Amino acid sequence: MKIVLGVGGGIAAYKSALLLRLFTEAGHDVRVIPTRASLNFVGAATWEALSHHPVSHDVFDAVDEVQHVRVGQEADLVVIAPATADLMARIAAGRADDLLTSTVLATRAPVVLAPAMHTEMWENPATRANVETLRGRGIAVIEPAVGRLTGTDTGAGRLPDPEAIRDAALAAASEDLDPEPGEGSAAADGTGAPLADRNTPWTGRSVVVTLGGTREPLDPVRYLGNRSSGKQGLAFARALAEQGAEVTVVAGAVEIPLDESLRTLRIGTARELEETLERLVRKERPDAIVMAAAVADFRPARTEASKIKKRDGEDAPQIVLERNPDVIAGLAEARGEGRSPLLVAFAAETGDEHGSVLEYAESKLRRKRVDALCVNEVGLAKGFGADENELTVLFADGADPVHASGPKDEVARAAVTALGRLVSADGAPAPLS
Repeated sequence: MKIVLGVGGGIAAYKSALLLRLFTEAGHDVRVIPTRASLNFVGAATWEALSHHPVSHDVFDAVDEVQHVRVGQEADLVVIAPATADLMARIAAGRADDLLTSTVLATRAPVVLAPAMHTEMWENPATRANVETLRGRGIAVIEPAVGRLTGTDTGAGRLPDPEAIRDAALAAASEDLDPEPGEGSAAADGTGAPLADRNTPWTGRSVVVTLGGTREPLDPVRYLGNRSSGKQGLAFARALAEQGAEVTVVAGAVEIPLDESLRTLRIGTARELEETLERLVRKERPDAIVMAAAVADFRPARTEASKIKKRDGEDAPQIVLERNPDVIAGLAEARGEGRSPLLVAFAAETGDEHGSVLEYAESKLRRKRVDALCVNEVGLAKGFGADENELTVLFADGADPVHASGPKDEVARAAVTALGRLVSADGAPAPLS
């Protein structure tokens, strides 16, 4: 596949070199088009060495080849990472004042933008309007990650990891190929029809999927959080949508682009998550809640209004913690003896001298009074952020556990299929009301 990799003028441009390597190592032919500003961060020599193609940014280079049109015409996919606020504004305005914007204007290939900028710029009404304009024209603008930005500030606007950008870009290219029914669709199950078009236990069910980590602020700069990437939760959301469910995603901090086809609500803290789920249950009465988010057990008892300073001669501050609400247990208690919504909890566990991973998980299944619990073992080098996972689904009704391993999307499909027994009208132990 012929890919145009556009590079905007932001500090995150260095990550695009890793993205370029991922594309070329997969056998794709990549042409890099940097903006003039981006060359202040990564030089043309780097792009030429990695892509094995000459690099230019001016529409007046190679005029005899009419490259400002030809490159876009020949492309199968255009990916821009980082896409700065200025670059997105120029594309939204239909500008063609350099080789990259001209290429976007001339191409009929899928275009994927990976924004990167400071939080204030990302949230500015002008940027938000430009994003909506671009999406309205069929350009995919993936959500930036939340994390450390240039300097000391943290927030939304961080360029997603190169692997996440690659996956989103190749997915956009795959969708544009418009495969024949039964061909090339990961959602098909061998019958020739995508699962979303077939009757499954999840068809027509309203399901809320929480994913990502919560962040509990200590001061305007620091927070208590965890290493959840959101990958497995998003895979569950997609698997449920494939099987015909109407999915609402409630997302905390993630390191991946979210799926624009899924309704998404954003939260920050455990209390925000609790309030959002209580509102959804009260107003929309979902059939099921899949609690894949990694919710912080504790939060600082006090959030400082200004950054805690490190001063010579002073001891380190003593941070006092207090418990966060147990969100899933609260939902189970609120539903009482009723069976709706169906509740599926997640547990990222580690074993110790007091018990194994599964022993801790079985105890949590009983204590939280949920219908099923998906447990995986985690550690410093396994679980969080990986592309593969091992998951065991435990059932409150005593049914045999279901084990799945492999890529996270395959694990999610296997678990969602197994959980479908709980929403089946045919002898289900916990039918939805």
